[in-house]
Amino acid sequence: MDKTWLEHYDPRVNAEIDPDLYSSVVDIFEQSVKNYGDSTAYINMGHQISFNELNQLSAQFAAYLQNSGFNKGDAIAIMMPNLLQYPVAMFGILRAGLVVVNVNPLYTARELKHQLKDSDAKGIVIVENFACTLEEVVADTAIKHVFLTALGDMLPVPKRWVVNLVVKHVKKMVPSFSLPSSTPFMKAVNEGENLTFNKPQISGEDLAFLQYTGGTTGVSKGAMLTHRNMIANLEQVSGILETVIDKGKDLVVTALPLYHIFALLANGLLFLKYGCPNLLITNPRDMPAFIKELNKYPFAVLPGVNTLFNGLLNTPGFSELDFSKFKFGLGGGMAVQRPVAEKWQKVTGSVLLEGYGLTECSPVVAVTPPQIEEYKGTIGFPVPSTDIKLLDEDGHEVDKGEPGELWVKGPQVMRGYLNREEATNEILKDGWLATGDIARVDEQGYFYIVDRKKDMILVSGFNVFPNEIEEVAAMHDGVVEAAAVGVPHDVSGEVVKLFVVKKDNSLTAEDIIAHCRKHLTGYKIPKQVVFKDELPKTNVGKILRRELRD
Repeated sequence: MDKTWLEHYDPRVNAEIDPDLYSSVVDIFEQSVKNYGDSTAYINMGHQISFNELNQLSAQFAAYLQNSGFNKGDAIAIMMPNLLQYPVAMFGILRAGLVVVNVNPLYTARELKHQLKDSDAKGIVIVENFACTLEEVVADTAIKHVFLTALGDMLPVPKRWVVNLVVKHVKKMVPSFSLPSSTPFMKAVNEGENLTFNKPQISGEDLAFLQYTGGTTGVSKGAMLTHRNMIANLEQVSGILETVIDKGKDLVVTALPLYHIFALLANGLLFLKYGCPNLLITNPRDMPAFIKELNKYPFAVLPGVNTLFNGLLNTPGFSELDFSKFKFGLGGGMAVQRPVAEKWQKVTGSVLLEGYGLTECSPVVAVTPPQIEEYKGTIGFPVPSTDIKLLDEDGHEVDKGEPGELWVKGPQVMRGYLNREEATNEILKDGWLATGDIARVDEQGYFYIVDRKKDMILVSGFNVFPNEIEEVAAMHDGVVEAAAVGVPHDVSGEVVKLFVVKKDNSLTAEDIIAHCRKHLTGYKIPKQVVFKDELPKTNVGKILRRELRD
């Protein structure tokens, strides 16, 4: 496809980037430490750490890991919400030459076990609130080192004591658990101060992250993202956004969890590269507390998903905030809805930008240029060094304006799925990645998503694949078969609706939901259950989900 969009790039944006500008993500980290040493890197619960402090603490953790039997290339999981411990752990792992496996803290034991076993993780950094889940499965994994932390562990005394006391004994947010061979995370960090850190050789082709995504088979797959993939995407996105970012000054709000690929790149890494302060929100669902926190800081950028923006707009106090320093909101993970975008601009005085990406692309493929003056309902232009083609069902390129499946080629495209050659070959062909999403492009090169992967359900920016829900439902003795589809929802974009053919006539919708709650993360649990005598199928027996949706 002709890159007509390049003609409409801001003149300061280069058409190509150099994915080999740095040898690793660690190089970018070290450059930021050198350039912005005493400036604030991360803020959480009223406490901040500088780039120099982050450098020191992450080096100490890296030293501890190197002296505890971890070898270059080993995988370590991180299972926590947005806390100061997250960047310390993440950069410590990367600096030791190891691979980060991001884990959703709300995973059930079944989901956690699969991810730890599939990634062959040798260690895990986990907040004690979720340690009871790990306890159930740790014996069935390759985990040798468990690093435990409490929510307030990186706060100064006495705030640390107060927060940990309230969380554990007042709010009772830490279920009892037994992990006798675990090490307190901060103890490991502190002991690392007296150990030698040997900087390993890390190349662009080394793995940086194993980022798990849903799959059409219902099995979560580990996208292998190399240092080169991440560097490329950082260069691609920063090439566009740095036209409006004031390096070292603009404060970015991180309300999306850093274990999600969008927040990991767009917040955790991108603004670290810029040397900007990063405000970590541990529990964005507590909207009044979130807004109270926003009121303390002159925030400039807020990446999020449609549900987050909508929630803020509908919470008292948000419209009274000081938006004088605010530059833009950046929507990703799910489609931004026009009424939300229009209300956002009216309240904040700034445009709500929108991007498009997927885990397999590290994740950004396209983004709306920050110079636009109003919401366009578009995912914007492809980022630099990105090729796009739109294909019909016969594999031929469609005419401009016509819908076709979006294929992507660029240095941000993953190496493949870990241990899944067949699944890799299905999505990667001659360097092109088949997204499964249907898009169209206009005369100026703006892209629009027309339809998503046929069966995927998108709940608040998280991928939910029907097969996994159906597999869990089928585990119930009273179920003959089940089919899951997504249905529209005002708040989360979509929710899961489950159609069930039952074996046991006494089975109720409440029984199904309670069963799913034991095996699935909250956003995957069906919100609607409908019983049917039979499910529509093709002549080869494949369930017709589209017919159920319709």
